[in-house]
Amino acid sequence: MMKLPCLFFVVGLFWAPALFAGSSNSLMDISADGTLLACSNRDSGSVTIVDLATNKKLRETQVGHAPEGVSFLGAGHCLAVAVYHDAKVVFLDADSGKTLGQTAVFDEPYGVVGDSGGRRVYVTLSYPGQVVEIDAASHAVRRTFTAGPFARGIAIAGDDSRLYVTEFYTAAVLAIDVATGKTIDRWPGTSSDNLSRQITLHPTRSKAYLSHIRSAVERAQGEGSIFPYVTVLDTKPAGASSDKRRSRFPMDSFIGTYVTANPWEVAISPDGTRFFVVFSGTNDLFACEVVDDDYRELRYRATLQLGANPRAVRVSPDNKTFYVYDALDFNVVAYDTDTLARRATIQVAENPLGAEILLGKKLFYTALQPMVGRRWISCASCHPDGETDGRTWQNPEGLRNTPSLAGMAWTHPLHWSADRDEVQEFEHTIRGPLMQGRGLVRGLINPALGLPNKGLSAGLDALAAYSNTHAVQISPYARGGLSEPAKRGREIFFSKRTMCASCHSGPFLTDSTPRETILRHDVGTGADDPTELKGSAYDTPTLLGIYKTAPYLHHGKAATLEDVLTTANHDDRHGQTSQLSGPQIGDLVAFLKCLPYEDPEPQARALGMKKIER
Repeated sequence: MMKLPCLFFVVGLFWAPALFAGSSNSLMDISADGTLLACSNRDSGSVTIVDLATNKKLRETQVGHAPEGVSFLGAGHCLAVAVYHDAKVVFLDADSGKTLGQTAVFDEPYGVVGDSGGRRVYVTLSYPGQVVEIDAASHAVRRTFTAGPFARGIAIAGDDSRLYVTEFYTAAVLAIDVATGKTIDRWPGTSSDNLSRQITLHPTRSKAYLSHIRSAVERAQGEGSIFPYVTVLDTKPAGASSDKRRSRFPMDSFIGTYVTANPWEVAISPDGTRFFVVFSGTNDLFACEVVDDDYRELRYRATLQLGANPRAVRVSPDNKTFYVYDALDFNVVAYDTDTLARRATIQVAENPLGAEILLGKKLFYTALQPMVGRRWISCASCHPDGETDGRTWQNPEGLRNTPSLAGMAWTHPLHWSADRDEVQEFEHTIRGPLMQGRGLVRGLINPALGLPNKGLSAGLDALAAYSNTHAVQISPYARGGLSEPAKRGREIFFSKRTMCASCHSGPFLTDSTPRETILRHDVGTGADDPTELKGSAYDTPTLLGIYKTAPYLHHGKAATLEDVLTTANHDDRHGQTSQLSGPQIGDLVAFLKCLPYEDPEPQARALGMKKIER
């Protein structure tokens, strides 16, 4: 068979959705001719190519830290890969494994799709919420479109006219006109919709499908705090569509009372008849039929039990086979679309984490026993990949904003109230009302802030080992060095008149470090929350990575960094900032957005600080 060239195709021959790959973002993609599968391996930093005729791994190519979306371009065998932590898009030749080039982007590339001719590539930047258009031949950025905050999921219409983009923290969907780059439609979610990372389009109907969760922040118990959903959109223009432009289907009651957790991706067969959704928390897959009635939308067929942490599902161009990526088994599994029988298991990568951290990561992502009793929630429901869920929860002790885990190994104790001095003390949370699991320790455990629980359980120590692996990433605002406003802001931050650095000190800009006596500070924010039960003194959070972790403060009532320094700074108890002018506040914010501008770990080690490994 003649090999098609990588980049240049006649658009008119390859416009139909069934004839080109990469029309919706995924961690996997299948070439248009159905011969190759590409899988991005986040933990390994690689992309694996599988021969689908033999179901054998052909090659694995290193691309960088935390690759996410991968997409074949047009009808050929060239790939674009979004490398999330390295802020770049890498282009590969799948036949040879060679790197063809790369494109630097501002930050956090996530979803990737290509146009039908393989000439243009569209990539979501989760931060700052953009879509970049890249020329597939020159690898140059042609245009940048403003998208919703934390844009992740992306799909392209079969005629290349529209892009559909999901917002990670709101599950809102917007449509971008490719010709103008303007947002021309929007499908908002509810206030509780959360964590939508992928979207796919029906090949012939005006429908789009996305999975997400709903975070019911007012509930402090596991059951009913996190809901798994599939949402179906009517993508016709608002004036031409039905009244139901957005229909939600709760997956925890889709088949009786069978609860699933953390839907990650969905896929629809090229003939438009079959639908699949994978659940990374309960390791399930729902196989469904598509119903063309604008009401039921999906008819349940069967449930499959999958491997560990399934994160992707894709259907072959001939509709006969679908593939599931079990991310923590490092396998792709092929299933028969009609019978749902397993056809093949392909190992796409070796375990790069080691046995202990892999076990800890599996426990972190699972919504099953011994971690969770009622299947709704896992650690990853609020801390996906160690990040924040962008929510403030009404906990029994008061309002608590979800923090990122980045740098946590250096900044114990934990929680806003500093009521955990080791990750192993989250055994109390596992056994408590939130998770309701039987726990990882046999027998009694030590109270929080008491004797160590480290060493009581290999599983609990593994959970701690994984949780402490999350490192901070250099701010995109500082990759070219500090700007002049940021330099002025640095002087203000470290000045004695503001006293910011009196608490936000050291390499991680926090005085939260392991010590005999727990250190908390009353900065005047406790009175903002009438439900607060633990007093008004709080642990000092790190400021590293603060540019992308709004809302701020323990109660999440500061929407912006400007609010932290002004309206939320009562009586100057959170730094002496009331005397600063507007431009000075702007300079200080510019500096905060640059954090970290250098890797804090070498300085921490030079100062004799100890990283907590487990």
